[in-house]
Amino acid sequence: MSKLINRTQLTSDSSRLLDKAATLADVPPTGDVIVPLALWLAHRETLAPRTGRTGVWIDSNEGPEGLADDIARLPLIAVNFPKFNDGRGFSIGRLLRERYAYKGELRAIGDVLRDQLLFLDRCGFDAFALRDDQDVEAALGAFNDFTEAYQSSVTQPVPLFRRRVASAE
Repeated sequence: MSKLINRTQLTSDSSRLLDKAATLADVPPTGDVIVPLALWLAHRETLAPRTGRTGVWIDSNEGPEGLADDIARLPLIAVNFPKFNDGRGFSIGRLLRERYAYKGELRAIGDVLRDQLLFLDRCGFDAFALRDDQDVEAALGAFNDFTEAYQSSVTQPVPLFRRRVASAE
């Protein structure tokens, strides 16, 4: 089992991540699995009732719109970051949390680095599968890099200037 940061704590990951070319025959009958978006969209009625947690992963060039009707029944949505400098996944995370009111686990996968964790958290991600060359235990410190943020975010919807005004009244 690989290590995963989940809500700023280190945990073991029992999920099997299927690659983009996976077919329905590749899905194990039991256990936790994360399937690509295209496979979910083609076979959601077969995948939804299976034993074990079934999640879906979205690539950075795919939008979350296809999952709008399934948001309530998905316990996990993973967003793939193919390169560390591809920021589209941050937007997908915010859309899932703010527009689609997704309440389940939102996981960052792919080329995820320690330097991104705090910012991913602010966009609504709560689980992080770091790139293999990253020290997962050391990466936990990323959540303490900054004590305050000026901008609003999923985790702090009121920007600092408004919080200061409110505390002065």
